[in-house]
Amino acid sequence: MGFLCPYPILKHIFYYLSTRSSMESIVQTVGLCHRYATAWAIKDINIDIKKKGIFGLLGSNGAGKSTTMNIICGVLKQTQGDVFINGIDKKKDPLAAKMQIGFLPQVAPLYLDLTVREYLNYTGKLRSLEAGALKSALEEVMEKCGVTHMQDRLLKNLSGGYRQRVGIAQAIIHKPKLVVLDEPTNGLDPVQIVEVRNLIREISEERTVVLSSHILSEIQVLCQEIIMIEQGRLVFSDSMEAFNNYIAPQSLLVDFENPPAAEFLGNFQGVNRVEKLSSRSFRMFFNGERAVNEAIISRSVEKGWRLTELAVEKNSIDEIFKQLSKNSKNI
Repeated sequence: MGFLCPYPILKHIFYYLSTRSSMESIVQTVGLCHRYATAWAIKDINIDIKKKGIFGLLGSNGAGKSTTMNIICGVLKQTQGDVFINGIDKKKDPLAAKMQIGFLPQVAPLYLDLTVREYLNYTGKLRSLEAGALKSALEEVMEKCGVTHMQDRLLKNLSGGYRQRVGIAQAIIHKPKLVVLDEPTNGLDPVQIVEVRNLIREISEERTVVLSSHILSEIQVLCQEIIMIEQGRLVFSDSMEAFNNYIAPQSLLVDFENPPAAEFLGNFQGVNRVEKLSSRSFRMFFNGERAVNEAIISRSVEKGWRLTELAVEKNSIDEIFKQLSKNSKNI
């Protein structure tokens, strides 16, 4: 009899035993696999988040990102593997595990003929909040999400930004340990985006937020950690700093008071080409070696170029995403 997930069982058992004992994790997946019919959507996804903050979930369309997110939130039952929410096994006690989760899907689950207060009161009852706790939670969450002055307005009469705020409010009304937000700023105008970003940052001070977005700049602005899934596999899980440094920098910005000719700068070993930006500043494309920096500084002193600026340009998040996606195809 074959195993459903095409990975060595010993590897899975070792990982399971080594991580299951760690009960302080907010969210943990072990050997998570899922398939639709005969096609595997995700394979052996192992995620372990132990702290508060904002964690970005990245992936191309069809990469398995939404499948992973829906399994974690209990919307979808996995083919194989385990999910623990705040130490609770979702298979053994799904209700208790789901009580630890707040979820805002890409399309907010709003009942448009209810007022803001009616809707949040209803979602609080769904989360089994008792009357006294519900009343205080309702006032607190409306204040936090900035919708108190809209509490008697029908949801269908709210702008997109306020609907998103109400959607976030229903996700946190029961004070979950984990909040999962799928494309929370999708379709909002620039002012609304800034407001929702600030709200997400405030929420992350008290709980763990997993944020999924196709807008890479959104992830870069908000998240401290990155989890990236491609081709159904986990290809990156580390800090934003490590993500930004995944590819070695490829260009330098230099400025001189007494600049040399661009052709001369192109003669440095490791420099591929030079782009002149102004009469005294240049962009130098190089192979990432630190020796280039040292050579420029040394030659500037020797030749009297009077170097006033030397800065390494970081790769764009788009380039890093492309490289990780490309690498995942070779796994």
